[in-house]
Amino acid sequence: MPLSDTAIRKAKGGITPSGVVTAKPYKMGDSGGLYLEVAPAGGKWWRFKYRFGGKEKRLALGVYPDVTLKRARERRDEARTLLADGIDPGEHRKSVKEAKVAQATNSFEAVAREWFAKYSPRWATSHSDKIIKRLENDVFPWIGGKPISEINAPEVLKVLHRIEGRGAMDTAHRALQNCGQVFRYGVATGRVLSDPCRDLRGALTPLKHEHFAAITEPKQVADLLRAIDGFRGTLVVQCALRLAPLFFVRPGELRKAEWTEFDLEKAEWRYLVTKTKTEHLVPLASQAVVILRELQALTGQRRNVFPGRDPHKPMSDAALNAALRRMGYDTKTEITGHGFRAMARTILHQELGFAPEVIEHQLAHRVPGSLGAAYNRTKFIKERRVMMQRWADYLEKLKAGAEVIALHGSAA
Repeated sequence: MPLSDTAIRKAKGGITPSGVVTAKPYKMGDSGGLYLEVAPAGGKWWRFKYRFGGKEKRLALGVYPDVTLKRARERRDEARTLLADGIDPGEHRKSVKEAKVAQATNSFEAVAREWFAKYSPRWATSHSDKIIKRLENDVFPWIGGKPISEINAPEVLKVLHRIEGRGAMDTAHRALQNCGQVFRYGVATGRVLSDPCRDLRGALTPLKHEHFAAITEPKQVADLLRAIDGFRGTLVVQCALRLAPLFFVRPGELRKAEWTEFDLEKAEWRYLVTKTKTEHLVPLASQAVVILRELQALTGQRRNVFPGRDPHKPMSDAALNAALRRMGYDTKTEITGHGFRAMARTILHQELGFAPEVIEHQLAHRVPGSLGAAYNRTKFIKERRVMMQRWADYLEKLKAGAEVIALHGSAA
């Protein structure tokens, strides 16, 4: 007899409909191979019994009452249709499940997160945070769930135009770059055949590149150095200002400097470049050592060379620029904390005649060609030691108002 909802509801675990007590699951048959299995604890599972390839098999169709009698019969009929077409319904279910899993692991978001997990440990935290937030906020909501192999250039461009539409031009270009990195990783790992972002070159509004404000004229540099000497602020910020042009490192590297990285006897500062995760060496001019020894008396017992209001943390990333503004400089058009790098790069070459590759290595930049394809913190170290002292002497003479004669040709 076919089952009824009433019979199913009355069925209890441990006792069959005919009143036989049992400690095992028992079956209540319906028709066409469908039956309900009732467990001793009272749970009820739908099963479909069938034969395929000469073997008897069973297929789970769900749990009652989540799956009603009507729905169980529909699932049975679907399975019987597959059998009529020569398809094993059990194997068919496995293949569908595997396809869903594959789609989930091969979605753009899944591949992007795999790429991010692989490479982000090599990046500075601030850099990796910006990338993942950019993907999560501007890319994943629209193409994250799609299989990466099915995403084409127009779909990516639509995402980028949405970013452009709110005026975030730089973010759109960076999102395109990140998407291209994900697609190329997908190509390398066999999830997609090509990178559709290659076809989007020139598709976005070109960016107007804004360089960091910098002073590169010697006379103006002299005025700046004298203004720094006259700065009325804390000793920590004053020393940071005096050392910034001598070191010309990235502002974040300066403010996060730690005393354990310095060897004042050897006149060296060794630290890890956060942008490239590479070691870097800054030879210290005698003038820099004097400033550091002065500051060491105040902060030498702490971890940070330039502690902030919280003595356990470095000074704020806005401290240098705030000090420059207090001195009357516009950090957007005249000089910024990052501008000391452009100042040194320009004057060291144009006025003091040092070779570009020596300067670039001191800036911790990768130098193209045989002179520096692989950055090495100790490359040109002798020339760099000479250069850093000459640079400090030059700045000292500028500040004092001495006439400094420009040199031409290599000074190294």
